[in-house]
Amino acid sequence: MSLRRVEPETVPIDRRNGTNCPSKYSPRRDVPQGDPVHPRDALLLKARCLSALPAITSIRSGNTTSEGRRVDIPAAATILIADDNPQILELLEAYLDLPGVRIITAANGEQSLESVERERPDLILLDVMMPKRSGFEVCRQLKQAERTRQIPILMITALNEPSDVDRARELGADDIISKPVNKLDLLARVRRLLEHRAAGPSDLS
Repeated sequence: MSLRRVEPETVPIDRRNGTNCPSKYSPRRDVPQGDPVHPRDALLLKARCLSALPAITSIRSGNTTSEGRRVDIPAAATILIADDNPQILELLEAYLDLPGVRIITAANGEQSLESVERERPDLILLDVMMPKRSGFEVCRQLKQAERTRQIPILMITALNEPSDVDRARELGADDIISKPVNKLDLLARVRRLLEHRAAGPSDLS
């Protein structure tokens, strides 16, 4: 089988915390002739250069881990991801880019509320620290409203204080996950929340 050298489009990478990361990254690899290069391969180095994100071995593998373990999530789901950090937003989109899953995004609290009202997602991934309205405020408003209180909310936070976790629970968050986000852990939590939503109202605690 003949091989060719491919050079996908360069992807800008931010410098964070003094890491020696290039400002541009062009992944190079030998692939079978005619095999397309997935553009998310370029996110591998980007993820390693972001202090808030884990080093990952592959984000092309969908919902299969490097050890071969598989986490399936229900198809035909609409998921809202709300985070003001575009790099984290992009990576979470890549993690959840699975067949049948529709992703919508928001960059702040107000956009989150507008997107929920317009799209009525099946699940919300909600960052705590966002401009205009914090994730806590968004969670409280959604859980107080009759028409949105049954939408499960998975809060994503870099805050590690027990009081912050308690506050999220008190406001009605269905689950909390800490940064850096582990892909397999995220998929397992997403699957659980979507399955509970499909089964009807229930206690997720």
